[in-house]
Amino acid sequence: MKKLLVAAIAAAFAPSAALATTGYFAHGYGMKAKGMGGVGIALPQDSLAAATNPAGMALVGNRFDVGVDWFRPDRGAEITGSPVPGLNGTYDGNGTQDFLLPEFGYNRMIRPDLALGVSVYGNGGMNTDYKTSPFGAIGGQNPAGVDLAQLFISPTIAYKMGAHAFGVSLNLAYQRFKAEGLQPFDNPFFSSHPGNVTNQGYDSSTGWGLRFGWTGQVLPTLTLGVTYQTKTQMGKFDKYKGLFAEQGGFDIPENYGVGVAWKPTDKWTIAADIQRINYGDVASVGHPIDCLFAGACQLGSDNGAGFGWQNTTVYKLGVAYEMSQSLTLRGGFVTLKQPIPQSQTFFNIVAPGVVENHVTAGATWTLANKSEITAAYMHAFENKVNGQGSIPAALGGGEANLRMSEDSLGIAWGMKF
Repeated sequence: MKKLLVAAIAAAFAPSAALATTGYFAHGYGMKAKGMGGVGIALPQDSLAAATNPAGMALVGNRFDVGVDWFRPDRGAEITGSPVPGLNGTYDGNGTQDFLLPEFGYNRMIRPDLALGVSVYGNGGMNTDYKTSPFGAIGGQNPAGVDLAQLFISPTIAYKMGAHAFGVSLNLAYQRFKAEGLQPFDNPFFSSHPGNVTNQGYDSSTGWGLRFGWTGQVLPTLTLGVTYQTKTQMGKFDKYKGLFAEQGGFDIPENYGVGVAWKPTDKWTIAADIQRINYGDVASVGHPIDCLFAGACQLGSDNGAGFGWQNTTVYKLGVAYEMSQSLTLRGGFVTLKQPIPQSQTFFNIVAPGVVENHVTAGATWTLANKSEITAAYMHAFENKVNGQGSIPAALGGGEANLRMSEDSLGIAWGMKF
């Protein structure tokens, strides 16, 4: 247990940054779920189940899982129609492109009906790295971009009562952030705390929240699930209190969902989840930037401008086929309405989380010693969002257009005991 705690703490203080797939959340948690479209509300498969639905920990048995995802986003922006000399152009945000995202889980059945476990995983993140700043013509320095990483350590208790299971996780969260090249916004007109907008190095904060869950086998071949995660209350980014609303506030959004898993035959499993992520309810993420350019608010203030992200609903579908006792194949599809309105694209040049459609594939090989090797692949198809009234006249006018696609390839090792 001491070794497991040391591993969890080490992972918490060395998070990898990336641009995640459903806004800035990951499309799934646990390598088996990732290969199956991210489904897991009604289909727990390993000791990362608590990241999706803590009730699932009562159903996966005694397990240890560890894995890593190689994540490669392709993101960029284009500015058109601006009369400002040098502002128009195509900008590549891939100065840093390869990321490693670790995951870790441990679960133990204290009694046949009671499980205690811990899941450690990257909740999400955001990274852009423009070697040539899109804001250079209006005073931005090179390089420009942001780097946000969020990691959860989630101790969990789950209880099984007949065909039903209930669980609760305490989400202990750690996040870090830095911004570079945002000098055009670092002044008394745009910010309530000039000097705390950009190029302050990394800052970090911690916080906590809860996730609750239920699963129930309502028919011999049909399982349902429900999960709810509270808003995770985070400490403030003091170094960036002039950038984020509420003097550096950056809470992690509330989210919830329902799921179903159906086994039409012994070999086939079909599962689906619907997840709601309330990005718009976090001020620094959801407040539109319009008031800033109208002179009605400032960055960093209580009613300060944010990135203008809207709440979004994510739809996930996955299938699994047990080809043999030692090999299971998986596939999946994820889709959502990306959260950035066309009017908010200019500020989101540094946070272009606009992908919508994803496909996944995966497999698990069960070895003779009851351990498992799981691999998962995800491709998020390129999506473009063209700005509409996105660059104000005060900054020259024109439009900012965003684009992004993503790939990830992961591997995990699991052991039943």
